[in-house]
Amino acid sequence: MNTEIMENIYLLVLVTLLSVMQNGKYSDFTPVMSKRSLRRKRNCMDLYPTFLAIMWCAGICLSQAAAAFAGLMYLFSRQKYFVGYMGQTSQSTLGYLFGKRVLSFLFLMCLVGIGNFLLVKYWSNDYKEYIQTITNAASTLLLIP
Repeated sequence: MNTEIMENIYLLVLVTLLSVMQNGKYSDFTPVMSKRSLRRKRNCMDLYPTFLAIMWCAGICLSQAAAAFAGLMYLFSRQKYFVGYMGQTSQSTLGYLFGKRVLSFLFLMCLVGIGNFLLVKYWSNDYKEYIQTITNAASTLLLIP
């Protein structure tokens, strides 16, 4: 594979592999699974394709590092959701809301990256460096609960 291409996507590939391992850990189906466990698994599997699509879009269109960091934060929020869902329902709420916030951030990164591409294509204005600086700084704000 071309090393130039790999330099632009290797962090996204690592986060994708981590998410696959996380899915494998929680996708074990046993006949004695409780209703809560099945619901927990289903809730996370519904958002998984969306997460992968917007993480890759944000990483390719704007900033690989910020998208990978947000992807890791999403995986941590899913872990918190998984563990919290087995306890009381209120324990899983924080993980769920944090995951939604990370997905919203990734979606916004996608929109900004596509907008910058259109600016370059039609008006020859490239703001990618400025946007990447802002995005990298803003991605650390995801750590605030």
